[in-house]
Amino acid sequence: MDEQYKNEILTNTLEGRRKEITEYQVNIDNFTLAIEEIGDDPLMQDFKAHLQKLLTENQAEQRKCQILYNVVDRQLNGGS
Repeated sequence: MDEQYKNEILTNTLEGRRKEITEYQVNIDNFTLAIEEIGDDPLMQDFKAHLQKLLTENQAEQRKCQILYNVVDRQLNGGS
C-alpha cells in the first residue's frame, strides 16, 4: 500500500472530522441557548421539545465523529 497516499487520505479525513465536530458543537450551543431562552413559555413548549430532540441527536452524532476522529488520529500517529 502507498503509505504517502494513505496518510494524505487520513489527514484529509481528520480535517473533515474536526470540522464536523465543530459544526455539531455550534448546533449544540445554539440549541442549548434556545432551550434556555424558551424557558417555561407555554406557547413554545412544542418547539422546545423539538430543540431538545435535535440537541440529543447532535450530541450523539458529535460523539460518533469524535470516535472516528480518534481512530484516524491514532492511525496517523503510529497507533493501530
